[in-house]
This record gives sequence, structure tokens and C-alpha cells, in this order.
Amino acid sequence: MSQETYNVLFICTGNSARSILAERLIERWGGGRFRGFSAGSHPRGEVHPLALEVLRRNNYSTEGLRSKDWAEFAQPDAPAMDFVFTVCDKARGELCPVWPGQPMTAHWGTADPAAVEGDELTRLNAFRTALREIENRIKIFVALPFASLDRLRLQREIERIGTT
Repeated sequence: MSQETYNVLFICTGNSARSILAERLIERWGGGRFRGFSAGSHPRGEVHPLALEVLRRNNYSTEGLRSKDWAEFAQPDAPAMDFVFTVCDKARGELCPVWPGQPMTAHWGTADPAAVEGDELTRLNAFRTALREIENRIKIFVALPFASLDRLRLQREIERIGTT
């Protein structure tokens, strides 16, 4: 893979929490080499307020974030993705669209912080945990030596990251 900037799409069913977090995380830790996108198979239509809160508390911009349908990224005029990662188990099991450009795919399942019940601190901590888990995976991903890995080896590496 010889291009300088990689497009990365994070998929979750509702596109309101985990995939939104990942979209911002890849842009920060990717150092300009990665453009982040997110979408859902059944988008909720709004970003979860605690996802926005945890991003703001960690100095991430929340400007322009929105819950969107994955069909946007399967259109002929959509940006070609280099990588597509599912971050929830429901999305992993769904039949995904055919992505233009034949991106590499892997599953990086993360527990759904939006499903956690309890007081606000308990729920906020679930979002912090999801942020850190996704952040750790993204840091490993962006540190991969892309120029020296063939496609098969890179596929193995991105799959391995999902198990850490």
C-alpha cells in the first residue's frame, strides 16, 4: 500500500458511540496519515451525549460528528476506504455493503458503553473504558510499518489487533 493518506471507516450498528470515538481517535493518533470516518447499519440519528462528553474531556473536537448510514460509504462517489473495522459484535454479523476499492477489513469488538446502566458516573466510566480500548488498538495500528508489509501480512496484523 503506497498511498500516503489512508481512509479508515469504523462501523457500528447505531453509529452513536464506539465508531464515533474511533473516527476522532484515528485522526489524532494517525498524525495526518489517516482520515477517519464512521457509520452504522441502523444509525440512531444522533451521537450519544456521553460520547461527545468523553471526547470533549479528552480534548477532541466534536465538531461535525453525526450519526450516519453506512450506505453513504458504499456509493460510487464516496471516498475509497483502505480499511473498514467493525467495532461492535452486531455489526460484525451483518451483511455489509460492497465497499468501493476493496478495503482490508477486521473486527475490533468493544463493549457497548451506551448499553451500560447506572448513574452518570458509571455510564461515563463505560465511555472512558471504550475510548481507551479503541485508542490502544489505534495506536498499535498506526505504528505498523505499512511500507514493509505485504497485503497478506497487513491483514493478519489488523486482525490480531482486534484480539488484543
